[in-house]
Amino acid sequence: MAAKWRGDTVRFRRATADSTATVLDVLDEAAQWLAAQGVSQWPPRFEAAWVEGAISRGETWLVEVAGEAAGTVTLDRSDPLWADSPGPAAYVHRMAVRRRAAGLGAVILAWAADTARTQAADALRLDCVASNTRLRAYYESHAFMHRGDAPVGGAPGQRTDHGPVTWVSRYELPLNAPAAAN
Repeated sequence: MAAKWRGDTVRFRRATADSTATVLDVLDEAAQWLAAQGVSQWPPRFEAAWVEGAISRGETWLVEVAGEAAGTVTLDRSDPLWADSPGPAAYVHRMAVRRRAAGLGAVILAWAADTARTQAADALRLDCVASNTRLRAYYESHAFMHRGDAPVGGAPGQRTDHGPVTWVSRYELPLNAPAAAN
């Protein structure tokens, strides 16, 4: 799918093993910016092992603007954090944009919703660190509804059965109607 953003064409290209370094570069740039803002959303650096599985399953995408990687997103078909929520859904994970592409997130969310609809999903779901009030407000401004908070193990951005506990806020966008234009 191609979209327009600031007059440029936006393309979504499935990430491959060869593009793992690019995915990590985008994630790390976003993580470092968040840390500089005092936001504990993600670790300072992502480990390749955290993204390799999703890349090999074809769930991770590079978002290109004018032919250059400007963002990344993973769109999964399941998430254990939502095991208590019935119905077919798609799950947004590790959505990030380079600073030069600030504002591209709305295009990515619209693409994710459209893609989920084509996969017969009833909802698009995501989560963020509960203390990240700015990101929570951003999702709410894009019609996502808060569906409660839940604890996850590991450092922010990592899910394990051990390590520190991070509380995340779960958000859901019902897909039974076309998304509103932003």
